[in-house]
Amino acid sequence: MNEIDREVQNIIDREWERQQSVLRMIPSENIVSDNVLKALGSCFVNKYAEGYPEKRYYQGQVNNDALERLTCERACRLFGAEHANVQSYSGSPANMAAYMALCQPGDRIVGLGLNSGGHLTHGWKVNFSGNLYESHQVEVNRDTERLDYDEVEAFCKEVKPKVLFIGTTSYSRAFDFARLREIADHCGAYLVTDIAHVAGLVVAGAYPNPVPYADIVTMTTHKTLRGPRGGMILCRQEHAKALDRAVFPGIQGGPHMNQIAALAIALGEAAKPSFKEYGHQIVKNAARLADELVQRGLRIVSGGTDCHLMVVDLRAKNVDGKTAAIALEKAGIVCNFNAIPYDPNPPRHPSGIRLGTPSITTRGLKENDMPRIADWIVGVLEAPDDQAVLDNTAAQVREFLKGFPYHHNG
Repeated sequence: MNEIDREVQNIIDREWERQQSVLRMIPSENIVSDNVLKALGSCFVNKYAEGYPEKRYYQGQVNNDALERLTCERACRLFGAEHANVQSYSGSPANMAAYMALCQPGDRIVGLGLNSGGHLTHGWKVNFSGNLYESHQVEVNRDTERLDYDEVEAFCKEVKPKVLFIGTTSYSRAFDFARLREIADHCGAYLVTDIAHVAGLVVAGAYPNPVPYADIVTMTTHKTLRGPRGGMILCRQEHAKALDRAVFPGIQGGPHMNQIAALAIALGEAAKPSFKEYGHQIVKNAARLADELVQRGLRIVSGGTDCHLMVVDLRAKNVDGKTAAIALEKAGIVCNFNAIPYDPNPPRHPSGIRLGTPSITTRGLKENDMPRIADWIVGVLEAPDDQAVLDNTAAQVREFLKGFPYHHNG
């Protein structure tokens, strides 16, 4: 092994050690199975496969075609979809493809605002979605911090968007997809839902499924779905041709077939009864953690959670989100700073943090473990500058996690 290989391997080893020794509570992170990891490093990484099954631009595609068809079949079966595209490199290109399939640059779109829990690609002004389209943002109700569907309907009737694009990165409540379908129909819009965060919960039956209601459903495959980093799109058959053209050749060239191989394995794992148990346990853990934090004097945005994540308002502890996230990382608890709705603080030092339970649930943590985590979190928030507290907490976390393996077999 040459010098540069040793250097890279040392970094990989350090990251492996770090991930095992901390509570990884960023909601968008998880732990893939050994088989998913193997597929990512398989010989499919060597093969170019521009195009779609039976319509490739290179020879030697018999196994690529079989793999992509299998992956699409598994996706449609799991979600009850009519058509699947599994070629998107990640969630943002998947969202771009959805827009391209349904509307033209300059068309009006409506999405959930960033500080209300939406994503950059749902029409935020600095993103392509806010630059290429006439973007309008709906916000959660100021009092409830939840989506008020009557307000959304009135807003959409006024704006008359071509696409109503609803999804979340930090909104902790379940969406009423049937009501959103009604709103889209009333204002003559297509409905697109982004379930990047909750796709695995949908498969497990722990969160509502938007597929029966939406024209297009986008997602990432590496969060609660517990697959490789990538994107996937489901749609009604009437949009299949436009959607596939939007992905290729509209946005990207050849798909990453090793990523698709790993996704096929993850979808197979998600079809097992154990995955349903896992998905429901994620939600149970999040609900218990939220309750425990409230009992210790913190406020959860919207009053609680219906999924895998929560946004915690830190103002009662007189600490901003960035300061808290840095201190928590030093204490072995990794999360991210996050704005709360109508946040009085600036974006780089917001009032909240975002916590999630997918990764710790994969490791085997249950509801009864959440009070201990809540104690650690609150202890750090009350003494973010006390190095002794941070070091002691980190040591306790490391020792605690020795009882929870950092891998699974699907």
